[in-house]
This record gives sequence, structure tokens and C-alpha cells, in this order.
Amino acid sequence: MSTILRQHAEQLYALELEELRKQDSGQRPPSWKLSPQSVVDYLVGKKLKNGFEVSPKYIGNKRLMEIAVATLTTDRALLLYGLPGTAKSWVSEHLSAAISGDSTMIIQGTAGTSEEAIRYGWNYARLLAEGPSEKALVETPVMRAMKDGKIARIEELTRIGADVQDTLITILSEKTLPIPELNTEVQAVKGFNVIATANNRDKGVNELSSALKRRFNTVILPVPDSIEEEIDIVRRRVESYEKAMELPAEPPALQEIRRIVTIFRELRNGVTQDGKTKIKVPGATLSTAEAISVVNNGLAMAAYFGDGTLKAADIAAGIIGAVVKDPVQDAIVWKEYLETVVKTRDDWKDIYRACRDL
Repeated sequence: MSTILRQHAEQLYALELEELRKQDSGQRPPSWKLSPQSVVDYLVGKKLKNGFEVSPKYIGNKRLMEIAVATLTTDRALLLYGLPGTAKSWVSEHLSAAISGDSTMIIQGTAGTSEEAIRYGWNYARLLAEGPSEKALVETPVMRAMKDGKIARIEELTRIGADVQDTLITILSEKTLPIPELNTEVQAVKGFNVIATANNRDKGVNELSSALKRRFNTVILPVPDSIEEEIDIVRRRVESYEKAMELPAEPPALQEIRRIVTIFRELRNGVTQDGKTKIKVPGATLSTAEAISVVNNGLAMAAYFGDGTLKAADIAAGIIGAVVKDPVQDAIVWKEYLETVVKTRDDWKDIYRACRDL
């Protein structure tokens, strides 16, 4: 077993990608490792003709993945947009792994991201000693992706300052990166494109300019439609985590995952599953990603401070930590939910007691 804490998608799912390549008879765009149809099969899962099972990476509307993949075959870049925790980064990584065989050309957007992080930088010791030269140039992931005909990923695009965002306009429209200091340019090789992610909680932080918006095709990734879909997502991601971390714990019972997902969905939607009771909504996002985190944390508690079986006491602290972000307002919402909903469910008495006692 690998000692790497978290392998890249192209390493972790290398066998699946190889099997898809072997059986891929579709036309591949320039520099693509798989045909667009096989990329979608990799994302949503499929049983191949030889009986090999490709696991789903995205559980949801297949059409959204088809739109995303089709966008990347054109000269438009792709913007994955939605609530925090709706698998934007996860989808971005797997798209890059399937298309380019390389998901590592990534820029993490922050308020401190500069133009140099997107275009290119300089090795200043070499620059001072030799003056501007190609050897003194420090390539960014975007520049490398342009040279190699691969996908570049930009996480949290709207966290980057507006003036720095607009650095992308020439790259996306002209497929060229000018280097005026050397009187030259880098022209993108076929296969190059950009996948950016942004969450709507950052709306208004650094809005994309209209010029930049036109260079992107936006695909909105929604929260899971049904509770069964969300449970399946949590179960699969938790299984993967448990295997990677080698936790000495039993796989969580489906009942425990169902209860966590139910709590998150009810508080997120402001109404119980049966539609009979309205609930106040806390300020926290309560995304699927946070539900996965609660289960993972509970498994660690069960493995190292319990008997290895996930119980209500193991997940209580994680649930409260996810829900109560504001110690005043969210605490009131949580206590009300605990007393009016959780307490009334006969098979939830253990969760009620575990949460009440914290």
C-alpha cells in the first residue's frame, strides 16, 4: 500500500484509466488521453464490455458532466460553480486526470495570488546575474499546461483580485502568453484549456469582469437531488478515506450515514424529510463534503477511542462542530432542532443523548 497520504487522481485510479484507454474506440481530441465519451464514463462510472467496473466519481446528473467535457473540446474554458462542498474541485481534478493524465497543474486562488502566479515569475538571483533569459524564467502551471497541451486548474477564481483575474483574458482568447521581457511568447499547444472553480458564497468578493465571463462556459454543480444519492456519495468517499488512512475500524453502518445525511439535509432545507415540520436554518453550509468529514472524524474516534464500531457518541461532536459555526445564533437553531426533531424519533435516542450531553 502506498505511503502517500493522498495520491493524485491519475495515480489512485490508474487501473480504471488504463482499462478505459484499452477499450476506447472513440475519436480523441488532440493531446487527450481518452475520448470525450470515455471521460464521461470515467466520471459517472460504467461497466465495460470485459466486465471491468469503473467507479463513479460524480454521482448526479450525467448531462452536467457531458456539458463540462464538451466545453473542454472547444476554445471556451470551463467554470465549475456552486455551493461549497458540491465536488467542484473533485470534478476538476478527475477531469484533468482523464483528459491530460495529469491533475497537478493547479493554482490555488487567494487574495494574495499575484499575476506572476498565473503568467510567469523570475529567478531573481539568476536575473540579476545574467539579465532576462529563458533560464531565469520561472514557469507557472498555466504556462506548463500551454506548452504541453494539458489542462490547467484554477481553484477559487473569485478569491483572486479582479485585476489579476483579467490576466487570463489574453491566455483564454488568444491562446498566447506574451513574455515582453524576452520579446517572445508561449503559444498554447492543442489540448490546452483551463478549468476554474468558484463558489457562490464568494459572490461579490471579486466578481469576474464581463470580458472574462465570456471566455468561460459555466456549469453549476448542485447539491445532491435525493437523500439516497447523497448517502451513496458519502459512503463511497468514506470507504476511500478509510482505506487510504488504514483506520482500524469497521466500515460505518449505512444507518449511521443515513442519520448524518438526514440531519444535514433537514437543517440545510429548513424542513424535515416528511415535510411536516419547519426548521430554522443555521449559517453553516452543511454540504455533502462536511457530512463526509463528520463520518471520517467519527471513524477515527471509534478506531482509537472506542471499540472500532461507529456509534452516536463518536459522531456527536462532529455534527455539532459542523452545524454550530456561530456560538450564539447557530447554537439556538441546533438546540431547537435537537429538542423538536431529534428527541421525537424513537430510533434516534442515542444521538439525542450524545449531542445533549456535549
